[in-house]
Amino acid sequence: PVFANMAVHHRQASASAKKKVQVSYIIRDEVEKYNRSGVNALQMDFLQKRLFTSGRDSIIRIWNVNNLSSKHDPYIQSMEHHTDWVNDIVLCCNGRTLISASSDTTVKVWNAHKGFCMSTLRTHKDYVKALAYARDKEQVASAGLDRQIFLWDVNTLTALTASNNTVTTSSLTGNKDSIYSLAMNHYGTIIISGSTEKVLRVWDPRTCAKLMKLKGHTDNVKALLVNRDGTQCLSGSSDGTIRLWSIGQQRCIATYRVHDDGVWALQANEAFTTFYSGGRDRRVYQVDMRNPENRFLLCEEKGPIVKLLLTQDNSHVWAATTQSSVNCWPISNQPARVSGDYDNENPVPVYTQPEGTVKGGPSITQYYILNDKRHILSRDTNGHVVLWDVLKACKVEDLGKADLEEEIKTRSKMVYVPNWFSVDLKTGMLCIHLDESDCFAAWVSAKDVGFGSNDGSDPKLNFGGLLLQALLEHWPRTHTLEEEDHTNNTAVMNGNADTNDVTVRVGGSVTKGNGYFSVPGHTPVIFSEVGGRTLFRLLCRDAGAETEGMLLNDTVPAWVIDITVDKNMPKFQKIPFYLQPHSTSGAKTLKKDRLSASDMLQVRKVMEHVYEKVLGADNISQNTASSGGEKQEQEKEEDISSLAEEKIELLCQDQVLDPNMDLRTVKHFIWKSGGDLTLHYRQIK
Repeated sequence: PVFANMAVHHRQASASAKKKVQVSYIIRDEVEKYNRSGVNALQMDFLQKRLFTSGRDSIIRIWNVNNLSSKHDPYIQSMEHHTDWVNDIVLCCNGRTLISASSDTTVKVWNAHKGFCMSTLRTHKDYVKALAYARDKEQVASAGLDRQIFLWDVNTLTALTASNNTVTTSSLTGNKDSIYSLAMNHYGTIIISGSTEKVLRVWDPRTCAKLMKLKGHTDNVKALLVNRDGTQCLSGSSDGTIRLWSIGQQRCIATYRVHDDGVWALQANEAFTTFYSGGRDRRVYQVDMRNPENRFLLCEEKGPIVKLLLTQDNSHVWAATTQSSVNCWPISNQPARVSGDYDNENPVPVYTQPEGTVKGGPSITQYYILNDKRHILSRDTNGHVVLWDVLKACKVEDLGKADLEEEIKTRSKMVYVPNWFSVDLKTGMLCIHLDESDCFAAWVSAKDVGFGSNDGSDPKLNFGGLLLQALLEHWPRTHTLEEEDHTNNTAVMNGNADTNDVTVRVGGSVTKGNGYFSVPGHTPVIFSEVGGRTLFRLLCRDAGAETEGMLLNDTVPAWVIDITVDKNMPKFQKIPFYLQPHSTSGAKTLKKDRLSASDMLQVRKVMEHVYEKVLGADNISQNTASSGGEKQEQEKEEDISSLAEEKIELLCQDQVLDPNMDLRTVKHFIWKSGGDLTLHYRQIK
């Protein structure tokens, strides 16, 4: 047996030591009621008339489908803990427990009635694509791209606690390729896997013995069903065919060519006499397995069909597609309209309208990062354009059905700020990733980004640093206590989940966050190995709770601790450049001195340098500034600045520069070539 050491909601702590850790967060509403992208799996609690949908937006949702035609909102609640597509779900224990499989490489165990995650299984090393369930044995199998199949006893899984967190699992080996489909009969006497190897592999889960390989498909096997006693199996493949296999005879006994394209979804009645199939061609067919001529096109969907779910009484079939809405279609018991030839040119669907729909929401399909590297414009599947603030992790404005290209044009400023984050749309929402390599690249001046200070100063701010401080502002370790007097009063920081981050202040004040802004408390924050597995997901506001605090201690990488706990600001970026007289100025070219300055230095400051040091204006102004202290100093600076602007022009690539532009903007928009930036100056006659 394999021991899956699985701390509840957690992982092996040593993992973060080996691999680089990145921080991600999702900009979203607190309650995301609607599937925001395609739906990958469906399960139904027939007793409670509840539908479970699991989606590409990483969220499992529960819907009341008792009466879909009425005006009431079917949404009950969301189950959130995964960080990537949820590829499959199974409902066990008479609807009490839900098991889910995700591309975040985990399998999770949920209390289905209350909707919370009880534990996380981390044995898979890659996307988990499929689950199978033996109802009479309460056994679940999971499989995926790591070619492994693990068997789980559901009653053991539901009994796991934080202290009793080790579970024994058996694994079935021998798969040579990524597994995309899995089936087990009710009694748990047979398990079958389908993969890109194009063969079906069959085992006995009781002994883990390999029983056989079934060959016949010519492409990936995406859907599998097995009958109750494990004597027959039905498979659907990307090759466009559906095959019926006899397990006893170890061979294919029928091939159904119903679809024009890959078959991705199958359901069959309990008697294994009728099947329902769907796939890339968006069509759902109903086929009599014993008399395949007797078949008809039930309906046509709006997107490729990923999963089908037959209701218990065989009266309806639910269809999940690559779109976010899920439809319920009636099943026809009328005689087939289609007979004879398999190549019907254009069969007419029996139903053109679904009987009920669980409506989905739009998913973001395009984004553009504006040059200020703080705002993003996005467009979704409804054609809506939205402006987002990456720094404050929120929506700024819904621009409706605007022209994305036009909005980009009107909002792009000629300002250069380095890239400091990356964007990912795989869940249909904006997911922002922060990496150690470039998170601290963007320094800006406070005034430029609208964070003016009371004393009139204009501090330099680091976007990535401020954001990390905001994401972790509820974590007590990041709070600093500032003593107001030197008596022996102590401050108690209470970080309990129930008290919701109450801080008792005695003789001092606690500062949290970055002093400029906060992000919404519901923002999910995710720590993961770069390009790999999720280590920990929490909501921003929960960082003050005891369990979360302990897990953060284990997970937050040193580069984040450095700025959030130790308050070490990252270093400024320097930019090297050369300063030469312009050819038209008549002055002879100086020996090339390589200068270096902050990349945020304004052209104005270089002009002042030329005016004072190079053209020797220093001597002129020295005599006038002998008395009057600071005020005069400031006036002197302003004088020099305006004098420099009157007397000097600074050019790059023969283009006169705006004194307000900074060096990195000049380099990016005007210099535009390799090598060190070269600036030329000339006096204005």
